[in-house]
Amino acid sequence: MRLADRLARGLARMDAERRDRHRQFILSCQMPDGGFRGREGDSDLYYTGFAVRSLAILGGLSPDECQSVGGYVKRQSQSRLSVIDLVSWLYTGLVVQLSGGEDAFADAAPDWTDQIAATLEGVRTADGGYAKTTEGAAGSTYHSFLVALIYELIGREVPEPNRLIQFLYDRQRDDGGFVEIAPMRRSGTNPTAAAAALLQKFGRVDDEIRDDLRDFLRDVRSSEGGFQANSRIPFADGLSTFTALLTVQDLELEDVISATKIERFVTDEKHGLELPTGGFRGAAWDTHADVEYTFYGLGNLGLLWSADS
Repeated sequence: MRLADRLARGLARMDAERRDRHRQFILSCQMPDGGFRGREGDSDLYYTGFAVRSLAILGGLSPDECQSVGGYVKRQSQSRLSVIDLVSWLYTGLVVQLSGGEDAFADAAPDWTDQIAATLEGVRTADGGYAKTTEGAAGSTYHSFLVALIYELIGREVPEPNRLIQFLYDRQRDDGGFVEIAPMRRSGTNPTAAAAALLQKFGRVDDEIRDDLRDFLRDVRSSEGGFQANSRIPFADGLSTFTALLTVQDLELEDVISATKIERFVTDEKHGLELPTGGFRGAAWDTHADVEYTFYGLGNLGLLWSADS
């Protein structure tokens, strides 16, 4: 929620017409059951989470929006949710409550947080991390980050944190970044950001790791102004730019970003991610907006502008 407040503070400088254009795009992706879809298909908790987060940082949800989204959340069964859907379910329900809606978890079992904790430990792997599913034999850096976020949302600490910290150390590579799974040799921007956030949470970011992160993020800077998903991908994207920018700001890494170039990458009328009809696309080659990349587009602007305030 602290990040949401930060993004909302930055986006407060967006003019009303531009803000409404993006809100209307997001609402156009809402389905009759109250959830939100991606570029096609039915409602999905994953996309609902991004849509609700975007509406929240653009000024909040109206009472009618709270009612429709809250009803969708209440109809989801937590016992059948994956780790990634649990994050969306929890976060969306909390946003609805904070926006003045009903308690989306009021009908949950009395021990629902215990059940969630048991689900999370069910995907813990021998290497100390967390996998996507119970069938996973090795931990995922991204899913380990999601698990830590879920524990935070339900007000609990990650069990045996030193095992998770060692798992993260083992995922660092010679290029200074971190990989998603053990067999990988080339680091990625997004797993690096996830690892950095977890190490910072546990107070384990020292000067050496900070220097490594700075060097890696410089390697994945794009001439377009944003950040690439890894050093071999020849274009920047909104997600990688957001996670890189957040890491740079949170760890106070100097001489990595140009705020002017990032803003141009996001907003340029011809090649930018922001579409004049509302919403944001994922990269310059993309042709359509969706609610996920709209959150990242708004998030990039929120981070840049909150840093100026």
